[in-house]
Amino acid sequence: MPPTRTPMTRRKPMAHLAGPVALFLLAVAPTASRAQVAADTDAVLPLLVTRGHAPAAALLADDLSGTRYAHAETKAEVGREGTPEQRLEQKPEPLRRADHFRAGSITKTFIATVVLQLAAEHRLSLSDSVEDHLPGLVRGEGRSRGEGRSGGEGGSRGDDGRRITLRALLTHTSGLADFTAVTGGTTPVTPRQAVRLALALPPAVPGRFFYSNTNYVLLGLVIEQVTGNSYATEAERRIIAPLRLTGTSFPGARSSLPEPHGRAYSADGSDVTDLDPRVAGAAGELVTTLPDLNRFYGALLGGELLRPRQLREMLDTGAAHGAYGMGLYPVRLPCGTTVWGHNGRISGSYVRTAATVDGRHVLTYRVNTDAPEDPDVEPALLAAEFCPRTLR
Repeated sequence: MPPTRTPMTRRKPMAHLAGPVALFLLAVAPTASRAQVAADTDAVLPLLVTRGHAPAAALLADDLSGTRYAHAETKAEVGREGTPEQRLEQKPEPLRRADHFRAGSITKTFIATVVLQLAAEHRLSLSDSVEDHLPGLVRGEGRSRGEGRSGGEGGSRGDDGRRITLRALLTHTSGLADFTAVTGGTTPVTPRQAVRLALALPPAVPGRFFYSNTNYVLLGLVIEQVTGNSYATEAERRIIAPLRLTGTSFPGARSSLPEPHGRAYSADGSDVTDLDPRVAGAAGELVTTLPDLNRFYGALLGGELLRPRQLREMLDTGAAHGAYGMGLYPVRLPCGTTVWGHNGRISGSYVRTAATVDGRHVLTYRVNTDAPEDPDVEPALLAAEFCPRTLR
């Protein structure tokens, strides 16, 4: 799974709660086989709370048989210590289907979709260099000559915009360092500040997969340069409005979440619900809901947003040696099924969407903390949802 940086903004403390897990399920018109899948998936969901150490978790699944929502949370043992107000504060809020939350790097799928739409309109080419659109911005020569890691034959650097294509940005093969290695994902920066921070770091090897948030910050600037509009405006016009994603937005500098929303907690239990989205920008700014993400990925993989050629390019993992396409990455499950999607991680929120390649079966789950602590829970959840029991 591509790694993402985790902002660790500190706010009001709230300890993660140990104790029983409550599981709630709402199903719409399941078939008999679907009911078995639901039972398997919902048996795994509480593990995100008990083994993943999240205060609460939720999932939304959509396929041809219907829609199913489930959530789980710790059950606080209230009544022994502290004032009534303090004891009430310890009880976690359930995650609701309509809640808004921060989607982190799932933003990258939206940005990649806009870039591929612009390519289909011949307003840019994926073979264009960064220099073609953002002249002078990405130049590694700013440091002393000879510093940094060699980027390939002839000693070419991995941070020279004249050699980096838009395709390399989309597939994380540019060789650019990740600016969040400096900020930790907690310091708001402008896109150009993010690029400068990345250029002060040793570059990776160009042509090799290296997940870097800097790549998508640059793509956001390219969108602005090509269209004259911000990446947020273009995504709203091209994706959010046509699909009627009423719970999805690019908040810019707004630190509060739209209503309704629950609370978000960092790994140490601090309340980080309010967060400046400029810590991530085009690499992770998005705010959305579970239904909107299922609708978006289903529409994208179903061919509603991209022409066939561009969708094939998005799913082509050759440049990243199988690790990543363009704003999407594949996971092959034990039963042989491959699902496509992305994860998103930002302080107080982890979300994962996975879908079959035709977009007809989509699952999104989220927890209200930085990430599940047990890395084995997510693969188990995906297998439970997408693999028939007899094939596991």
